[in-house]
Amino acid sequence: MPRYAAIDIGSNSIRMEAAELAPGSEMRVLASERVVTRLGESVFRGGVIAPEAMELSCAVLERMAQQYQKLDVVGVRAVATSAVRDSRNQVEFVERASLAIGAPVEIISGREEARLIHLGVQARWQHPNRRLLIVDIGGGSAELISSENGRMRDSFSKPLGAVRLREIFLRNDPPLPSELHQMHEYIEEKLAGVGQRFGMAHWDRVVGTSATASALVCAVNRIPRTKREQADRMRASAHEVRRLYKKLCTLDLAERRRLTGIGPKRAEIIVPGIAVVLRVLEDLRLPCLYYSAAGVRDGIIADLHARGVGRELAQLSPDRRKEVEQTSRRYGVALPHARKVAGLAHVLFTDLQPLHQLPPHFGKLLEAAAYLHDTGHYVADANHHKHSYYLVSNSDMPGFTNRERELIANLCRYHRKSMPGPTHANWQSLSAEDKRVVLFLIPLLRLADNLDVSHEARIQSLSCRIRDGQVVLQVSSSADISLEQWAAERAGDVFRQVYNRAIATQKVQADDGRS
Repeated sequence: MPRYAAIDIGSNSIRMEAAELAPGSEMRVLASERVVTRLGESVFRGGVIAPEAMELSCAVLERMAQQYQKLDVVGVRAVATSAVRDSRNQVEFVERASLAIGAPVEIISGREEARLIHLGVQARWQHPNRRLLIVDIGGGSAELISSENGRMRDSFSKPLGAVRLREIFLRNDPPLPSELHQMHEYIEEKLAGVGQRFGMAHWDRVVGTSATASALVCAVNRIPRTKREQADRMRASAHEVRRLYKKLCTLDLAERRRLTGIGPKRAEIIVPGIAVVLRVLEDLRLPCLYYSAAGVRDGIIADLHARGVGRELAQLSPDRRKEVEQTSRRYGVALPHARKVAGLAHVLFTDLQPLHQLPPHFGKLLEAAAYLHDTGHYVADANHHKHSYYLVSNSDMPGFTNRERELIANLCRYHRKSMPGPTHANWQSLSAEDKRVVLFLIPLLRLADNLDVSHEARIQSLSCRIRDGQVVLQVSSSADISLEQWAAERAGDVFRQVYNRAIATQKVQADDGRS
């Protein structure tokens, strides 16, 4: 399963998350950290990121990068949002932050921020058949996002972050009525177009993200901050939000900090944060707000996975692919079939990584074996798999180590007929670790080869899903693929033997291009 890392440099805090994600599986978080840096305080007060805030942020970023670098992530994306967007010294900050993590930091727009939030919510808590409104109150801005059937329809970004509003309006503690009145008027002005933008449509669910929503739901449901993960998917009614807000407005900082569910740092900015949430609920006449622990970082990871970032690590470089193709030609291999098998094998390797858990570079050896598995026909059709082993293991293949060439040759040897046995000298010569690698890759090569058993490339695309102890191969084709499905089921016996999982194929009708 590919691993990714995400960094969200917000106006109030910096969040890091490293996770792995596979088709049909939920995201598994490997590392996560959040540090309050208040990057936006000096920006919203004076227009620039203060030197001390920049120093703290870069130190935090460097430490976070050290965490995910130990996890062999294949893709990283770091983004900065409202405070950095608004700062006059953003160029200096981006340069220093990029140096701290050893990767580019990009300033994203409010619309891109909304897109990532939406992706994060859908990755953590899918709503495939519902109308969804997402409300995210950050430190510098607020995002409202409409979603229908799992797709983002519209987004609305306004400068209504909790840190920004506190810096502009709330000078006293507890805030004076006049300060609250000015803040309410400002919020109302900025949200004036919400009703027209989204209308008074029925929403199946309203989901709040970010720490403001977390603190709100924790406080209403009396969940201690130390157990705030329990608040995920819990709710607070509009009446409960209104009652909590009225109470918070009368308390000073020390009293707010003593409330269950509101942490010491969040207590400093909770009043303006909840003021925005309450205004949205009232303006759109929404009955309640659910909390989701998802955020920009989850959206980044889902986006990296959807774009296939890191998949190239499991594929041959152009030079190495050229070498195996030349070797294939030398022995009369039908290259269209070899290329098709290589493509199918790559999909199987990447989609089924949660099962075999092999590092990406072994996917390159599987691809090479897909090109070379039929070389044995050059000697004789009978027992050609054995001849393939001999030819590959004795071929000069620049770009491949001796160990890699031997692993490729063993995969060719076992792409059909019997599985490895104690009397096979080639098998016994492998180390225990190499035997494990070859054993996990054999079923994938057999499946890929059998899915093009006709040599006519009838399968146009392939995806894999792991469901209820079974692996489902979803194959797209506009042709009759009954032969390929039958052959895949035969290869499924070996797959079950190695992975202890059954194989099923599902055909999806592909566009034949005539419509």
